[in-house]
Amino acid sequence: MPTDTWDPTQYERFSDERSAPFFDLLALVGRSGGRVVDLGCGTGELTKVLHEHTRAAATLGIDSSEAMLARSEIHSGDGLSFQLANIAVWAPAEPVEVLFSNAALHWVDDHDALFARLTSALKPGGQLAVQMPANHDHASHLVAERVAAEDPFRGALGGYVRHSPVLAPEAYALLLDRLGYEDQHVRVQVYMHKLEEPAGVVDWVKGTLLTDYKRRLPDELYEDFVARYRELLLAELGDQRPFPFTFKRVLLWGRLAE
Repeated sequence: MPTDTWDPTQYERFSDERSAPFFDLLALVGRSGGRVVDLGCGTGELTKVLHEHTRAAATLGIDSSEAMLARSEIHSGDGLSFQLANIAVWAPAEPVEVLFSNAALHWVDDHDALFARLTSALKPGGQLAVQMPANHDHASHLVAERVAAEDPFRGALGGYVRHSPVLAPEAYALLLDRLGYEDQHVRVQVYMHKLEEPAGVVDWVKGTLLTDYKRRLPDELYEDFVARYRELLLAELGDQRPFPFTFKRVLLWGRLAE
């Protein structure tokens, strides 16, 4: 079973749709001139945009996927660099001015502890900006849970089912307040993606959610998992074309007191 199941080509099949939340989050971030960290930077293309937007002296992109980071080298330089590391445990050597994360922290459990740790990595007056998918009540996610609970997948997965750790938006507002963020902005935004056909949803989640199952299943069984997922999902979605794929996301930003 592969340990790095991220496929940049598969992920970037919907690059325009996936980048829209990044720019919405970026609009909340003020210029820093200091040090910026992008947690879950992927291929680094958008990290370069973040680096330029904040006018940072130095920006570091962190990602756990070697396949993704292999494409980041062309963006390195002029204060921008990248590092292979697990964002669930990574911490800077000293506090930074901005922590930014676009579509990554939903892979990390226990958000109360996570956000406390991230806050401790910020300087006074520092900014935290996070975007996370919150579409776990959509058929695209619920069907994956159903398939994971069926045999033979349940046995091969040891009973594992992927559940999102993302909290309700009001919980993040309270959490930011409790952690000392003087200013904050928290919202849920629904993105409407017009896919050519319902099967496009399968291709979408193969680049994200289903990577978690791919990492845990033998190759042949994973292909069976995807086939069963496709069968159940398309039966539920119908055959509307183009297909309106609604996708909820939580966007949040906070600035600590000086």
